[in-house]
Amino acid sequence: MTSMWRTSGWILVGSALILALSLGVRHGFGLFLAPMSAEFGWGRETFAFAIALQNLIWGIAQPFTGALADRFGAARTVLIGGVLYAAGLMLMGFSDSALSLSLSAGLLIGIGLSGTSFSVILGVVGRAVPPEKRSMAMGIASAAGSFGQFAMLPGTLGLIGWLGWSAALLALGALVALIVPLVAMLKDRPLPVATGQQTLPEALREACSHSGFWLLAFGFFVCGFQVVFIGVHLPSYLVD
Repeated sequence: MTSMWRTSGWILVGSALILALSLGVRHGFGLFLAPMSAEFGWGRETFAFAIALQNLIWGIAQPFTGALADRFGAARTVLIGGVLYAAGLMLMGFSDSALSLSLSAGLLIGIGLSGTSFSVILGVVGRAVPPEKRSMAMGIASAAGSFGQFAMLPGTLGLIGWLGWSAALLALGALVALIVPLVAMLKDRPLPVATGQQTLPEALREACSHSGFWLLAFGFFVCGFQVVFIGVHLPSYLVD
C-alpha cells in the first residue's frame, strides 16, 4: 500500500509540473503580439490568427492524442507532445512571416498542447489513484496548471525585457523541453485491449449522443474563447 501511494504521489507531482509548464507558457503568448508585430510591420490580425489556429488545432487534436495515449501509453504521447511544443516555440523565435508564424505558433504548438495538457495528463492522474481520491488528485493537477499560468506571466515578461522576444521564445522552448525528462515520472502503460473494444468513431458517436458531452464542450469553448481572447489582446490594449 505504501509503495502504491508513493508511486501515485510521484505521478501526481510529475503531472502537475507538466501541466504548469504546458499551460503556463501558453498563457503568455499575448505578450509577444506587440514586439513581433512592431518588428515585422504586421497588423495584429497576423499574430492573432496564428494563436486562433493554435487553439483550434489543440481542440481538434485532443481526441486523437487521447486515443494514442490509450493505445501506446500516455508517457509516449506526452513525450512527443513536449518535443513538438518545444520545437514550435523555438521555430516561433525565428518566425519572420505570417506563414512561418502559423506553422510554428499555430500548428506545432497546437499539436504539442494537445499532448501535454488536460486530455492526456488527467487521464494519467485518474488511473494512478483510487476512485475515492480521484477528484482531489485531478483538482491538484488542474490547480498546478492554473498556478503555472499565474507564475509564468511575469517571468515571460521579464525574459522579453531582458533578452528580447526572439531569445525569450528560445528560452521558453528550453523550459518546455523539461517536459521530456518529467515524462519518466508518469509510469503510465497502454490500456489493455479488451475483446469488442470501441473504436474511436464508435466512442465519438457515443459521446455525441449524451447531452452532458455537449454541455461540457460548450462550456470549454466559451471558457477558452474568452480566456485566449483576453490573454492575447489585453497586454497590447493596456499599452495602447
